[in-house]
Amino acid sequence: EVQLQASGGGSVRPGGSLRLSCAVSGFAFDDFAIGWFRQGPGKEREDLLCTSPTLGNTYYSDSVKGRFTISRDDAKNTVYLQMNNVDVEDTAVYYCAVRLALRKICTTRYEYWGQGTLVTVSS
Repeated sequence: EVQLQASGGGSVRPGGSLRLSCAVSGFAFDDFAIGWFRQGPGKEREDLLCTSPTLGNTYYSDSVKGRFTISRDDAKNTVYLQMNNVDVEDTAVYYCAVRLALRKICTTRYEYWGQGTLVTVSS
């Protein structure tokens, strides 16, 4: 069974940092690209970043460039989203996701995602 478990969300002040984790199981983690997207209150889904085991990282959102980074630890089957200098517009539920059919290739057309983790940015 494919599972993606996002965690690490919480409340943070503007300008602060937070690191989200995505624990993956049910497939060969080190063979697949994993992405993050978010959905803020009353907003559409926004694709953020993706990490491929061989093709590097891809940014899909200009709003997080220079502030968010994605990394992976293949030994722990975990992908991380480091969020720095957050602002209130980053308030959202954050999801990690995968499209197994494309293996190492990043995409925003995901097949599976977890339940998400809520990040609230407020002063």
